[in-house]
This record gives sequence, structure tokens and C-alpha cells, in this order.
Amino acid sequence: MRSSALLYSALTALAQTAAAVTGAAEGFAKGVTGGGNASPVYPTTTAQLVSYLGDSQARVIMLDRTFDFTGTEGTATETGCAPWGTGSGCQTALNKNNWCTDYQPNAPKVSVKYDKAGVLGITVKSNKSLIGVGNKGVIKGKGIRMVSGVQNIIIQNVQITNLNPQYVWGGDAITLDNTDMIWIDHVTTSLIGRQHVVLGNNACGRVTISNSKFDGQSSWSATCNTYHYWGLYFTGSNDMITFKNNYIYHMSGRSPKVAGNTLLHAVNNYWHDSKGHAFELDAGGKVVVEGSVFQNVETPLEAGGAGKLFASSSTNAACSQYLGHACQANGFGSSGALSGSDTSFLSYFAGKNIASATDYNTAKNVINTAGSGKI
Repeated sequence: MRSSALLYSALTALAQTAAAVTGAAEGFAKGVTGGGNASPVYPTTTAQLVSYLGDSQARVIMLDRTFDFTGTEGTATETGCAPWGTGSGCQTALNKNNWCTDYQPNAPKVSVKYDKAGVLGITVKSNKSLIGVGNKGVIKGKGIRMVSGVQNIIIQNVQITNLNPQYVWGGDAITLDNTDMIWIDHVTTSLIGRQHVVLGNNACGRVTISNSKFDGQSSWSATCNTYHYWGLYFTGSNDMITFKNNYIYHMSGRSPKVAGNTLLHAVNNYWHDSKGHAFELDAGGKVVVEGSVFQNVETPLEAGGAGKLFASSSTNAACSQYLGHACQANGFGSSGALSGSDTSFLSYFAGKNIASATDYNTAKNVINTAGSGKI
């Protein structure tokens, strides 16, 4: 009896050790703890996962299987629209919040049948760690949603996929709005209807997105060419985003769109195979891009934006005073140019936690290290 109790105790301790978050957040969300030392829980059903993520307890939630939400909330058939044509490779759109009616009144009307679970993500409350086990942590048919003042959340080693990819407004993979201290790490998103990551209009505070893969390959796209348009949307009223060691693949736009009052440090990322623009930089956006690679990216920066950009073509000491290191040059291969020499906003980085930077040659390896199952 005693030996059995000791064995159980040892196995429990081993499970809790294995359930620890790997590494620590760099940059703006440095110090985030998520569920901390809470005993890990292993949900076995979609209902249990929703319950754990949405309750008021600090939790470490381990995903050791695929949680398939497809069909769990039924389907809906409505009238939508086809702003980009009715070809087999074109996304059509749901009439969410009268989007078709108000913004695409001349677009052809089409019937749309979609899975209702994908439209709105799972609510995640404060003090949670959501961690995939190996390459098994998959959420299919539904995203995750952090809103309404939540804080101190870690999402690590999780894949989110298959959110009505044929439809604009079919669902967002990761939503933040009115948050603080959020770390998204080693996450893969694919086959998403709308945004892979969207930071809403309210302040999202300190956010670090690292080592993640945003896969834009799809049979349907707004550009009708398999390249997803709705990538990363950073437009909050007071957002500080560290975006490091990420792989942004096969997009045609908004990867990212930066506006509102967003301070973005994009460091050592790999943009690869884009048939449109990567950065869309509008009023209020303040962006430093360093040590990153743009490979086969037609337009790294959409022309005409009113935001501020510093993206030196060589190692530049102008950053040193405020970022604590000389900004690293970016690398380009069969790509358009990314140039920006505005230093007027660098003082906004002063006194904040800033991620380190290395030469862009380091970022070439991100293709092998970013995404779920790569820890």
C-alpha cells in the first residue's frame, strides 16, 4: 500500500514537472506567469476545456489531444456576399454586423453555410496557462478569446485550425481586447476565416508573440490565389507588442496591419512567400523592424501609410539609447524593400522590457523552430 502511494506521488510530481511552461517571455510581457504552480489539469472533452479556460481559478491546462469543436454548436445557412467573385478559390463573406449590406452593397449575394462554433472563440479568463503536450495540443473549429480586462495568460505549443476558412468573418484564431500581460508562444494557426491574431480597439497592454507560425495557405482567399489576406491585426488604443522569432508564411496582406496606438517591436522574424503586402502601417502605428528576413515577399510595406517606421538597412546605433542595443539590419531575398528612418518615436521604448536582437542570419532558422510541436 505504501509503495503504491509513493509511486502515485512520484508520478504526480513528474506530471506536474512536465506540465511546466517552457522558457519565459521576452520583451513587453516579461514576467507573465499564467497559471503559475497550479496543479495541471488534462481536459478530455470540449466542454471541459471551455470550463477550465473560463472559470475564475488559476489553472495550468494541458492539451494532449485534438479538441474538435466542429458541429458542437450546429450550422447556420444565411445570405452572404462575394466581394471578390464567385470563383472556387475566392473567399465569400458572412454578413456579420451587416458587413455585406453596409460595405459591399454591390457584391453578388450568395448563400453561405457555416459552422457556428468557429465564429466566436473560447473565453479565456485571467491567470491561465494553456499548454500543448508534444505535438498533440490541437483546437479545431474554434479560436480563443481574451477580453474584458483579463490578464496574465500564457498560450504555448498549441495549434488552432479550421475556422470556416472559406468565409470572411468565419472566425478569428486568437482575439485580444482589453487585456494585459499576454504571452503567445510556439503557436500554429492555419485555415482561418478572418484574422490569425486580432488585437481589438481597446487597450491590449503588454503582449509578447514569439516562436509562432502563421500559415496562410488556404483553398480560399480574398485574393483568390491561395494566399490568405487577413493575417495579423494590431490596432488597439494602447498596445505594446513584442513580435519575435515568428514565421509568417503565404500571406497576401495585413501581416501585420498596425494602427491605433500600437508600439510594435518586430525582431528576428521570417516573412516568407507573400503575393501582396506584409506591413500595413496606418496612423498611430509605431514600428521597429530589425534582424528579420523577407524572402519572396512582393511588398514588405504597403505604400501610403501614415504610421511611423524604423527599419534600418544596416546595424544602427540610433536604437541604443532607448532599446538598449543597436538595431540590427534586415535581410531580403527576391523581395521588395522595407525602408524607414523615423526615430521620433523610439523614446516610447524607454524604461520598458525590450527583447534582445541578433543578426538577420539567425532569423533564417525560424522556419525550423516556429510553431507548435517545436519546443
